[in-house]
Formats: sequence, structure tokens, C-alpha cells
Amino acid sequence: MPKLIHAMIRVVDLDRSKAFYEQGFGLVESHRLDFSTFALVYLREPESGFEIELTLNKGHTEPYTHGSAYGHMAFCVQDLDAQRVQLQKLGCVTGDIKELAGATGGARFFFVTDPDGYKIEVLQRQGHYV
Repeated sequence: MPKLIHAMIRVVDLDRSKAFYEQGFGLVESHRLDFSTFALVYLREPESGFEIELTLNKGHTEPYTHGSAYGHMAFCVQDLDAQRVQLQKLGCVTGDIKELAGATGGARFFFVTDPDGYKIEVLQRQGHYV
């Protein structure tokens, strides 16, 4: 059976993006590859082992466009309110907490944007999102 291992995003400031995911979501650097024209940093989520691959194209200084195909990444957390406060303390602008009712318990969530403009949905661990 195939195993999903990582998703790659391009970043402009590697240190800033790495700090966002480490401090905001507890990801841990697991591997780093440095080449003459680009660098790859893998940040692992300890519970699932899934990684976000941060790709820095050296010399690229303009923000990347995400086009109309990119939607968002998602994290589920034990305490949604505390996670929102933690991200705000890091200087992040978070959206309002929203709630959707449904047969499987619905969802409670908010959105935040990372330093490179990628949207992230943060969900309360409940129902489908455990």
C-alpha cells in the first residue's frame, strides 16, 4: 500500500517559514538537503510522521503565486481556542472560529495564512477530524 509522506511548498524565507511551522504547529526538522541553487528542509509532524517539504530556490525573492488550484493544508488540534491564541502571539492573523453542524459531529475551525501566503485550516479534534 502506498504511504503518503510529504507535501512540498516553495518559500521565499526559509528561516521564517521554518519558524512558523515549528512554533505554530510543533513540526520538527527531520532532514535538510542543500544544493547550489536550492535547499530542501523537511518538517515532520511527530504524531503521523507526515512532512512538509520547504523548498527554497536560492536567489528567488518575489512571492510565489498559488494559482487557482491550491486550496489549503489542515491540522487538527486538541484545543482550538488555545491554538488560535498561540498563533496570534506569534504575530499571525487568524480568521474567526467557525462551526459547521453535521451528522458526524460537524467541524469547528479557523484559517491562518503562513508567511508565504499558503492557507492553513486548523480544526478541533472531533468527529471525522481525530
